[in-house]
Amino acid sequence: MVIRPLLARCGSRRAMAAALLIWSLLIFAVSAQAACGDLLPDSRYTPAPPRQITADDLLRLRDIGQPDSSLMGQPTPLALSPDGKQVAFVLTRADPDTNSYCRGLVVVGLDGSVPPRLIDRGGDLIIADTVARGLVVSVGIAAPVTPQWSPDGRWIAWLRRDGQRTRLWRVRAAGSDAGPVGPDRVDIDSFAWLPNGNGWIVARRLGAADHAKKVEASGLAGWLYDTQIVPSMGPHPLMPGDLPATYDVVDARDRSVRPASADETALLQSETGKALDVRSAGGRRAWTERTGENPASPLRLLVQDAQGRAVECRADTCGGGFLGLWWNASGRELRFLRREGWAHEDMALYRWTPGDGRPHLIWRGRDVLIGCINRDETLLCLREDSTTPRRLSRMDLATGQWRDVFNPNPEFKGIALGNVERLHWRNDRGLEAWGDLVMPPGFHSAKKLPLVIVQYHSDGFLRGGTGDEYPIYLFAAKGFAVLSVEDTASVAKSIPGVKTWDQFNAANAKDWVERRSLLSSLMTGVDMVLTRGDVDPHRIGITGLSDGASTVRFAMINAPIFAAASISSCCLEPRTVMTLVGTVFADKERAMGAPRTTSDDFSYWLPFSVALNARRVNAPLLMQLADEESVLGLETFTALREESKPVEMYIFPDEHHIKWQPAHRRAIYVRNLDWFSFWLKGQEDPDPTKQQQYHRWRSLRDQQVAVAPR
Repeated sequence: MVIRPLLARCGSRRAMAAALLIWSLLIFAVSAQAACGDLLPDSRYTPAPPRQITADDLLRLRDIGQPDSSLMGQPTPLALSPDGKQVAFVLTRADPDTNSYCRGLVVVGLDGSVPPRLIDRGGDLIIADTVARGLVVSVGIAAPVTPQWSPDGRWIAWLRRDGQRTRLWRVRAAGSDAGPVGPDRVDIDSFAWLPNGNGWIVARRLGAADHAKKVEASGLAGWLYDTQIVPSMGPHPLMPGDLPATYDVVDARDRSVRPASADETALLQSETGKALDVRSAGGRRAWTERTGENPASPLRLLVQDAQGRAVECRADTCGGGFLGLWWNASGRELRFLRREGWAHEDMALYRWTPGDGRPHLIWRGRDVLIGCINRDETLLCLREDSTTPRRLSRMDLATGQWRDVFNPNPEFKGIALGNVERLHWRNDRGLEAWGDLVMPPGFHSAKKLPLVIVQYHSDGFLRGGTGDEYPIYLFAAKGFAVLSVEDTASVAKSIPGVKTWDQFNAANAKDWVERRSLLSSLMTGVDMVLTRGDVDPHRIGITGLSDGASTVRFAMINAPIFAAASISSCCLEPRTVMTLVGTVFADKERAMGAPRTTSDDFSYWLPFSVALNARRVNAPLLMQLADEESVLGLETFTALREESKPVEMYIFPDEHHIKWQPAHRRAIYVRNLDWFSFWLKGQEDPDPTKQQQYHRWRSLRDQQVAVAPR
């Protein structure tokens, strides 16, 4: 399974380039078994009086689809029944106590007459892989799993992972006879029902197992150090990303497997087609394309007329950030969902009859809509906002009114959250930016609060920022103000002559212009918060993963106002990054202006390297890193330690760029709360199991005082 949208988003962020080169030939599963009796919520639940939020309230949220709402463009996790009356999806809940996940296949009736049904339960979380710089890697993101109904509506098939293998499973829609039906020698990546319902086309990468055997055998003579080896991931060659898929047909009657024909293969490939290139029942096409040569240039909307010619919609509402296209049943009217407003903070749904005037607005709001399906005059979506976790909702397209169909987390209504206020500003380049300021529940005190900054997306429910490691509402409950920041648009989007992603990244890297733009945006937002008078300017903390971690490091050097920092990935440093991330990355860095490893001139790296600036960096730094990335943090850690600056690093085993294990996320949540409470509030948790932690931190504080500038 491949996650393309994440790479497209992160292609503009230079810091992701190193971090995405993560090795994972296997998709890890959790062996412990969770207690999953409450996977399906109690439909009779009555909210209790509001109480304070806990870490487990966030960790145990039931999720439909990928929890990170910023990952737009993935396949919908929703499957509508052939008669349009029911929807099926996989429901997932983390269990940090057993470090595992509960997963189940749920069917919900859209008219509300039948309560939701859990028709099968079990299976491990499936982690998606992707291709970065020609190699297969994993970033720790849950793979999208979309069930599929049989053509007659009697069966539902989906991908389920058990015993380190992803197989095709089938269950009766009524909830019986669940079991595997596909081959089990190699993971199945995708599937589709045959039109007659008598079987499935499945796609597998049979070459993966053969490649692993070749790597093992070639090790007897030694592995050649070349483009397939990334030292930070280990000494072994990684799997190339161009291994072709093999397409087969599995017979539903006798489970036999045969090669798929070209027409059958095309059926599966059409199931995984582009969401922004759709055809009506009559074959009429609608699609989007870039308006310029820049790979991040705005999109424009085109449709096919009766003569097959491309006709562009030239209304202002037909450009920008499209998220979905759908034809109505007659093929005359097109519906489309797009981002718009200040820095694209809003979503809006339109209807347009090509050749008959301008598009008409159906709905606009700040709710984030995910995985939408259009059927007749209904739009079915997963919907969330800053204070409400994701739920399944349907919109009446005639009125634009929403009705909730299924709320997977009714218990959340009984939790008191802080007040959320949307703030708007521009950075020093005039780029639009926004963020959400979250204050503690019931905040009325005249006492100024410490502030924690969370990055770098603030869309949808405010869980824990990008990567979900900084629990926003937990911080607020503990007496912090929190500024959740949305990134501004990349500078390279408006630079002339940019035609490729390599040129895009090079333009952003020149004189660290992208980093400077993002820092300006962040500092402008902080200044806006400070002018309100509720926040102590001497007690500001900053956090981040990936591109957000790069902003943290850049800010520690170039805007040293922060009293504490925490990062989840690390680091581009001159003495190690050009060596440890492999030859392909090093060549691309040099092409963008980075000096050779043998160069004694560090002026290029000076604005960005924490190691080179260790003597003047003062903010205590907490590093909680995946084992796959930990060696990239050693130069930063060592330099700060040598200069007696407060730094602490943790390494989490079997993890990727985005950490997926529930027990790890719980530990990260709690340690981040402890870290900022200690450095910004002078508070220590009396838990006796944390005595050694605070002993170390008090020693770090003493070192900080001893070496502080006088």
